[in-house]
Amino acid sequence: MMERSLSMELVRITEAAAIASSKWMGRGLKNEADDAATTAMRNVFDTIPMRGVVVIGEGEMDEAPMLYIGEELGTGQGPEVDVAVDPLEGTNIVAAGGWNALAVLAIADRGNLLNAPDMYMEKIAVGPESVGKIDINAPVIENLRAVAKAKNKDIEDLVATVMNRPRHDQIIHEIREAGARIKLIDDGDVAGAINTAFDQTGVDILFGIGGAPEGVIAAVGLKCLGGELQGKLLPQNEEEAQRCIDMGIDVTKVLKMDDLVKGDDAIFAATGVTDGELLRGVQLKGGFAESHTLVMRAKSGTVRFIEGRHSLKKKPNLVMHD
Repeated sequence: MMERSLSMELVRITEAAAIASSKWMGRGLKNEADDAATTAMRNVFDTIPMRGVVVIGEGEMDEAPMLYIGEELGTGQGPEVDVAVDPLEGTNIVAAGGWNALAVLAIADRGNLLNAPDMYMEKIAVGPESVGKIDINAPVIENLRAVAKAKNKDIEDLVATVMNRPRHDQIIHEIREAGARIKLIDDGDVAGAINTAFDQTGVDILFGIGGAPEGVIAAVGLKCLGGELQGKLLPQNEEEAQRCIDMGIDVTKVLKMDDLVKGDDAIFAATGVTDGELLRGVQLKGGFAESHTLVMRAKSGTVRFIEGRHSLKKKPNLVMHD
């Protein structure tokens, strides 16, 4: 059983990762940014009273320093939890100084998160009003109609968010044909999925193919927010297909919320590294850093936005060492 106090502990972890990686913004060095986030995260994890096991870590797709799958985190005391982690969601974003890079973390009771293999996943995500109305196997236009009806909008008023990739040309074409509007994102579909559940972001639905690990992390966030994500694994070769078989995952099956994150309790935390629609990025002010974090717990439905101010003199481990 997870302690309520773990929510604030997770905030400490994502804040540290965000501050450490923000030093690399716009410097064109995505692996260095990722390494900074990962190292900061691991250092704080070691102080947290829990028995965590990484079920979703940084995968081979990033070829970056990892919090690897199976790694044990925490002090070895306290609740047994599954940990899904993306120390820096949007390594390319930070390297280019773009929008919506996050340090992200999700935990659930042991055994409750899908151990998603590091491969592609087709996804569709919506906020609370549209829950139960979408179907990943339905045509784009049908999903847009359903969401428009659920939100009492015309299709022309909807905004779909899609990662700007050649593989999405057909989806983008179909959204435009339907008359809806599109917000293309360069990277970071966790932010894209979570944004569907917040009115102020102006995003109604996410479509497209991204990483499976990010799909599970986004599902935890949407579980906390009362939204919905559906996914289908898309193995790209024999080896990936075999890995799904070995893990007992049927690739033809639509993964629903309870497949991605079981149970009624999970905690999600994300700190902005660069500015986004939902979270401001880290601001470095000389002797201190300012952070903006979202933390949510599924069991209570509480959603908190936390502004932090961190003394870099008193936390020398957050300062970048070239």
